[in-house]
Amino acid sequence: MKGKAVHVSLANSPRRFSVAPGQSILAAALEARLNLPHSCHGGNCGACRARLLKGDIEYPHGMPLGLSAADVADGFVLLCQARALTDLSIETREISPADEALIKRLPCRIERAEPLAPDVLGVYLRLPAAEIFRFEPGQYVDIILSGGRRRSFSIASPPHACRPMELHIRRVAGGAFTDALFSADSRPALLTIEGPFGQFAYQDGTDAPMLLVGGGTGFAPLKSIIRHVLENDLGRPMTLYWGARTVVDLYAHRELEELAGRQRNFRYRPVLSEPDGAWPGRTGWVHEAVLRDAEPLSVPDIYASGPPAMIEALRRDFVQQGAEPRRLRVDVFDYARDPDVVKRTTASTKS
Repeated sequence: MKGKAVHVSLANSPRRFSVAPGQSILAAALEARLNLPHSCHGGNCGACRARLLKGDIEYPHGMPLGLSAADVADGFVLLCQARALTDLSIETREISPADEALIKRLPCRIERAEPLAPDVLGVYLRLPAAEIFRFEPGQYVDIILSGGRRRSFSIASPPHACRPMELHIRRVAGGAFTDALFSADSRPALLTIEGPFGQFAYQDGTDAPMLLVGGGTGFAPLKSIIRHVLENDLGRPMTLYWGARTVVDLYAHRELEELAGRQRNFRYRPVLSEPDGAWPGRTGWVHEAVLRDAEPLSVPDIYASGPPAMIEALRRDFVQQGAEPRRLRVDVFDYARDPDVVKRTTASTKS
């Protein structure tokens, strides 16, 4: 059955969807408007782990890093990397009907594009005036390209101020989409987006302080959360640690310093991994800077957005230092192996 579409059914659910030859199970689920748990699309974070109850799959790029030998022995697969060879039955958590109704595919116009850093572009999308687009702070959208290809980017604007919708897009060497986007002469005027997607979202219903940890363009979903909390007067104390290589990569540095200067409940702590001699602030890896500052990790709700290595180390070290796993929310940015099929990224390289 390798040459034709197969079908995937979900345990304890009437829902099923088709998977085309060569298509990942996760991509097929998203096309069918099923927002199954996922994050990085690159096989590193393990967020899309599901139990295979029936059928056969393969991994064209080899065993994904986000799947341990114990996971394999227990029958788990990673949906973002697995390709279906036969009809499948899987056990995973699917979205609720209410959430499913929120996922839309919309045309939008690039209202403007502004360089934020040498390799980061701020792209502002004008949504259709007659359409309501609802999302939670921290979620992302897919940009749909020819042939059904997708590029995923976190929404940097908050829900109450998403017209235009702000995205932070890092240039990928040899990437057809980002190369065109960074050139004013070849930049498309119109794009098609689909979303919102992602379980990395602001959680209401508590007054606990918030610790935000981001790397590179992983700042984008954290910016959405910060603006949501501050501009809606939610009153929650927030501390943002933002890590980058050099000061020029901290593309919102001055804006954040000014924000921290006038907002009593917001603290900003930038961290550089490759500082020059004039840098007076924190250095090294961003999650290690949090530990050096002896933040009380058992107290805050933690939101971390960055590359796989950063998130893996942060999860391990923060839990060892008292962070409660149920209060640790992460968004993993990663690149797909094929440079022309860049999926969402996180950390020093999200976009």
